[in-house]
Amino acid sequence: MAELEASLDDIIPSPVLPPFWAKLVVGFVSLLCFARSYDGDFVFDDSEAIVNNKDLQAETPLGDLWHHDFWGSRLSSNTSHKSYRPLTVLTFRINYYLSGGFHPVSFHIVNILLHSGVSVLLVDVFSMLFGGLQYTSEGQRLNLAPRSSLLAALLFAVHPVHTECVAGVVGRADLLGALFFLLSFLGYCKAFREGKKEWTHSTFWVLLSILLGAVAMLCKEQGITVLGLNAVFDILVIGKLNVLEIVQKVLHKDKSLEKIGVLRNGGLLFRMALLTFGGAGVLYTRWKIMGTGPPAFTEVDNPASFADSMWVRAINYNYYYSLNAWLLLCPWWLCFDWSMGCIPLIKSVGDWRVIALAALWFCLIGLICQALCSEDSHKRRILTLGLGFLMIPFLPASNLFFRVGFVVAERVLYLPSAGYCMLLTFGFGALSKHMKKKKLLAALVLGVLLMNTLRCMIRSSEWRSEEQLFRSALSVCPLNAKVHYNIGKNFADKGNQTAAIKYYREAVRPDFAAAWMNLGIVQNSLKRFKAAEQSYRTAIKHRRKYPDCYYNLGRMYADLNRPVDALNAWRNATVLKPEHSLAWNNMIILLDNTGNLAQAEAVGREALELIPNDHSLMFSLANVLGKSQKYKESEALFLKAIKAHPNVASYHGNLAVLYHRWGHLGLAKKHYEISLQLDPTASATKENYGLLRRKLEQMQKKDV
Repeated sequence: MAELEASLDDIIPSPVLPPFWAKLVVGFVSLLCFARSYDGDFVFDDSEAIVNNKDLQAETPLGDLWHHDFWGSRLSSNTSHKSYRPLTVLTFRINYYLSGGFHPVSFHIVNILLHSGVSVLLVDVFSMLFGGLQYTSEGQRLNLAPRSSLLAALLFAVHPVHTECVAGVVGRADLLGALFFLLSFLGYCKAFREGKKEWTHSTFWVLLSILLGAVAMLCKEQGITVLGLNAVFDILVIGKLNVLEIVQKVLHKDKSLEKIGVLRNGGLLFRMALLTFGGAGVLYTRWKIMGTGPPAFTEVDNPASFADSMWVRAINYNYYYSLNAWLLLCPWWLCFDWSMGCIPLIKSVGDWRVIALAALWFCLIGLICQALCSEDSHKRRILTLGLGFLMIPFLPASNLFFRVGFVVAERVLYLPSAGYCMLLTFGFGALSKHMKKKKLLAALVLGVLLMNTLRCMIRSSEWRSEEQLFRSALSVCPLNAKVHYNIGKNFADKGNQTAAIKYYREAVRPDFAAAWMNLGIVQNSLKRFKAAEQSYRTAIKHRRKYPDCYYNLGRMYADLNRPVDALNAWRNATVLKPEHSLAWNNMIILLDNTGNLAQAEAVGREALELIPNDHSLMFSLANVLGKSQKYKESEALFLKAIKAHPNVASYHGNLAVLYHRWGHLGLAKKHYEISLQLDPTASATKENYGLLRRKLEQMQKKDV
């Protein structure tokens, strides 16, 4: 270790910064990199996970967070993504409450601070990974790798691949997962004290580490992989396992193999058992909560996983790994999405891209051989821990254990990049030993840090608005249908339907259901109903379980005065997604408008049983009950809706109409006046209020 520190002396010259100042520098640099994103909008997935997620709002009971996925759908629903991150959603909800609504600045600031916190924690983590555990006689841990831990933490703090996690608010799942991942690792390290003959451990800290690993998993699924890193650290650093020695003794059939200390260490075996059973218990609980069934992904999400040939699947998975490695090595071609045709499948060995995966495995095998077979124990330990930190957190995204819903995702590299930064730091140290021009290497390292910092700033500014984000992807993934789709959607939201159709046309590959649906929405707004219906039907053909498409199809049928078809489409939407509030609401309103009050009441009651706290459903059902002269029940629903949202003019106006019919004229007058204060332009309310005032004046004259 001293050799690595000495070799880095020309890159980070003496005197070495004290730990506090080293952390301050890392924290400041990490804030500087991503500060430009603080005032950005909610972009891309933020809309679904935050703006449209009812779990953030006060009317949703806190207990529901434990039964819903990351996007606010019930885990038991057949449309659920099965991503279970209740603690991350809880932080969104706190953000929403403290900022008084959907104000993105506060959400972005929290993300930037979280990245800074993770970067600072990594100074301690890297010092243990590089330098191991040693203590003074007073029990204070020694930092034996101040230069290497500082350099690795700086490389992590400024890595541009982190921009998606920091500048995109939904990336908070990765930030929180990483935070508790590192706390779990540090807690595990705190369990050990160096004794006279061997290490002793505290079971309390081991169990606390497992608990923090479970917390990390409740923020992001890959958080649980910290238990694997803890095990590797324990075996290599505490147990001092020498793989090379074991391999040599196995090959020579040495009888002293059974006397190797690590294999006879009861404390180590006990800790491995705790980690194994703790991890298995957490995973089993997660599996039960998820409903045991995996999420349903489509071929466009991850085409390689749907390939019939195992060989095609294997070669494409390995190509995806090489792309992830390239993003770590050269993070200049970054894109918010890498699916939908962005990366065509490799179908033959003659494809030139096979060179990339060959290069990846050439490098990995070389590193693994050095990690296992080097006679330098420090080199073995650092390379093994670096590879462990690189590969173990990536395993959930590798397609090895289950199908994932993406091809390449920059966000899943947040934790693995720490392992990459550790290996890169070791590489700089190795170069320094063999280079005569030390200042040239120092300039190279400084150049990497400055270039990455600049790239972080540029990329952060691209994440500030959807228009910039989507357009930045065109040069990286011009074949990506989702890029064209999102640019088209952005134009549609701004009212530029002609430009929207142009990009939707680029996006509508045969199997991109979302693009077909949004093309239908634009065609419907332009009154091209036949083309719109065809687009909706094509979307449903490629994604049979598509509740939003059935909802939009129903809206089109309602516009065409085809009530039966509209009701059928909305019913399909609610069957596929029972909490689809808009579809339920439209059914109630349509049945009400067509005079089917009994059926409207039945649908309204069914909807409220499934979504009991939905104020818009309460309002619609209250209107139906009022027309059916069920005044008391109607009043209760109106008042409940008003309690949840006291500043909605129509709620007060329709309650006033109910009281007017019921003969409670004083209450009717009160709520008409509140409604008109909230919305003075409401003509129907003005007219009804005028009728009430004339009636009250007539009653006063009669009394006189």
